[in-house]
Amino acid sequence: MPKTVADVMSRDPIVVREETPLKEAIQILAERHISGLPVVDDLGKLVGIISETDLMWQETGVTPPAYIMFLDSVIYLKNPATYDRDLHKALGQTVGEVMSKNPIAISPDKTLKEAATIMHDRGVHRLPILDSTDIVIGILTRGDIIRAMAASQD
Repeated sequence: MPKTVADVMSRDPIVVREETPLKEAIQILAERHISGLPVVDDLGKLVGIISETDLMWQETGVTPPAYIMFLDSVIYLKNPATYDRDLHKALGQTVGEVMSKNPIAISPDKTLKEAATIMHDRGVHRLPILDSTDIVIGILTRGDIIRAMAASQD
């Protein structure tokens, strides 16, 4: 019988809220040696993910999009909305200002193969696990899947 997400996931993950100061989230990531945290609302429902990738803007900064002038008009060569989003991440002081919204999540009854496929196809490193009421009950990382693969070879 194939392993399910529930067999491998880490239960009761550390979570943060949108109003959590960014410094506190960075401290949690560093001290716990983890690369991302689910962001939940007051009911424990998933609203976002804060990851190392989101935090990189704090150090790297943001370059304004290139543009050309043509007949007194500005034509951006890249989407200015992307610049605006990245600028907010670079200047953000709370988790809510920096997090990635609309995260991909999965239910605990899915197979590890389904989870691995989602992670690979969508380029994500972790999947929050949600119960039937959309409450975060666990997290599954790429490392969890690799460890399960290694254990099945024994």
